[in-house]
Order: sequence, then structure tokens, then C-alpha cells
Amino acid sequence: MSSSNELDKLIRALQIQPGIGQRSATRIAYHLLERRRQDAVELGNILISAMHNIKQCRLCRNYCDNDICNICHNPERYHSRQLCIVESPSDVAAIELSNNYQGLYFVLHGHLSPIDGVGPNELGLPQLDELLSQGQFDELILATNPTIEGDATASFIAALAAKHHIKAISKIASGVPLGGGIDNVDQKTLASSLMNRRPFSA
Repeated sequence: MSSSNELDKLIRALQIQPGIGQRSATRIAYHLLERRRQDAVELGNILISAMHNIKQCRLCRNYCDNDICNICHNPERYHSRQLCIVESPSDVAAIELSNNYQGLYFVLHGHLSPIDGVGPNELGLPQLDELLSQGQFDELILATNPTIEGDATASFIAALAAKHHIKAISKIASGVPLGGGIDNVDQKTLASSLMNRRPFSA
């Protein structure tokens, strides 16, 4: 407990970020108060705006400012006839930085986890089913994380794609560490994993 109730509230609020405990939050709070007050006010305004205005693209479920994200809005993205399935918007950002993929995405916002109450509906799989039924894609790239849950989710989606006669179903290759997240892999490794993807069957 500090000498200020407002400071205590700030320290607690900073701890909602991953990897930020009380000690780190306290250090950040004092730094903002002592040296970066105006920047902190601007950060607060940006946070408020972001929380109110960032939404999900109605086509791919990635984060965007409008009804449709910039990637889905780009007509050149449809030429590859590829759809990459990822678990989170941060995975889209990581793959885009690899500069090795020019197709479209579908973001699950998680993976199948019955124990946590996360099933097909929570991952938007009925929407994906409808998207695949339109016949726009020749290849489905499964870029779920290499975890038990990620692999189970990939198998479920592969079966869904097979129902719609998708010509090729592939999984990103090794290079992504077992149990790791795509958004934590370096760009060169991720590019190699995409280039060397392998056929996948449910």
C-alpha cells in the first residue's frame, strides 16, 4: 500500500498486462508519474479509443477499425485461393511479417477446449463452414499452434474442409516449437514453416 489510493489503483490496473507483476507495475507507475505524465494521458486516451473502436472483421474475425479489415478488403488477396486458419490476431501479424503469404485468413480467437466451454460455436466454425461452402478456396492452411488443443482444432477443421471438397489441406511445417505460439516464432523460421507446409488429413 502506497501513500496514495490513486497510485494503488494505477499499480493494480497495470497488472492486467501479461508478465507484469506488482514489482514491475510499481516501477512503471512511478516512471509514468515522474517522467511521462503527458505520454501516459495520451496512452490512456488511445486505450479508451481502441477498446471502443477496434472490432472484428465480419469476414475473417481479425481485428479492424471498420466492418471489413484491410486484408479482406484487398482484391489481390483472393487470387491465391488460399485460406490460412490461425488461433489469434497476433498470429496474423506474425505471418504477415514473414512476407511469405499473400492469401486470406480466418481467426479462431482460441482453440477447442471443452473443459473451458470453448466449442465450435465459440471459434466461429459455423461461419467458417459457410465461408468454405462458397467455393472460393483451393487450399486450406492450418496454422494452429503445435499443442494438443491446437492439433485437435486442426483435425476438426480439416474434416470440415474435406466436406466442402477443398483440394489441398496443409499444416505448417516443423520449426514452430512444440507447445509454443506462432506469434513467438522468428520471421525466418515462420516463413520456412509456411513454405514447407505438409499435407494434412483429419
